[in-house]
Amino acid sequence: MKMTLVAALAATTAFVSSVHAQQAYEASDEINVMQGFKAGGGSDALAQLVQPFLAKELGVNFVNEYIPGATGAIAWTRLAKQAPNDGSVISITNTPMLTTNYIMNPSITYNVDEITPIANIVTDPGIAVVAKDSPFKTFEDLVNAAKEKPSTVTVGNSGVGGDDFFTSLIFEKEAGVKLQKVPFQGDGPSWTAAMGGKIDASFTNVGVSYPQIKEGNLRALAVFTEERLPELPDVPTATELGYNLVAGSSRGYSGPGEFPEAARQQLIDGLQRVVDNPEFQKAAAAQAMNIDFIPGDAYRDYLKKQESEYEVIWNDIKDEVQAK
Repeated sequence: MKMTLVAALAATTAFVSSVHAQQAYEASDEINVMQGFKAGGGSDALAQLVQPFLAKELGVNFVNEYIPGATGAIAWTRLAKQAPNDGSVISITNTPMLTTNYIMNPSITYNVDEITPIANIVTDPGIAVVAKDSPFKTFEDLVNAAKEKPSTVTVGNSGVGGDDFFTSLIFEKEAGVKLQKVPFQGDGPSWTAAMGGKIDASFTNVGVSYPQIKEGNLRALAVFTEERLPELPDVPTATELGYNLVAGSSRGYSGPGEFPEAARQQLIDGLQRVVDNPEFQKAAAAQAMNIDFIPGDAYRDYLKKQESEYEVIWNDIKDEVQAK
């Protein structure tokens, strides 16, 4: 009986060791994660949420590299054109700016066919926020001010071509107003400027601004979702206020082109375990981060679909935008 028990324990130990060996990331013991925006924005929020969990799953160390500029295009051009494809470098990829960058600007030469989509993790709804002491108490206050004094109400966004930029354009059409749109190098600088009273409002994302809303440092005027959010039940949707405005940004991970398939699959599997982890789900909910896991080739299809959709949107509005 003792021999049988010893043998059983040995077999169990060997099995557990084998599982952990399969989970260990084979390509590198350190992964550099390029972010196309400044610290404190949506990409950084995703990194700080996901990577501590993923590090434990894969036995690697993550190093974040912030490369702001051109709405992420500097980082993603490097990802597509220069980054080593040995599994040691990946990037957070954000929509719609990943594709709108080159749709809007022919001088940007990368495209989604030159990278390796790994997985989308979250889809972050859009939101309009102002400082806690702002004279704008409601979304209608913002609309009325923009109508009374066209092109004077300053509204920040995460950069030309980002979801917040397109939200501003759609809002102007829906409300019949003109804003003074202020681009920043990411969501973080945008909502920070609103919180400090340097701009009147920020069109940003829920996940990155929710902690400041919860603390009372930012006031949420409207969310750009189909239905009210459970985390912000008192904040109306733009839709219920009469504006056909539903917007947001998705964020995930991608590697360079010709990324090792084995490394890609290990990352996908590791991320799947992360999003299935109740502790991760609890942490995501605390930040109002909406988990939207889209792995592998399905993520590639998602990006290609957005590429087609935003080509249509841009063709409809580009003459008006470029004329300004």
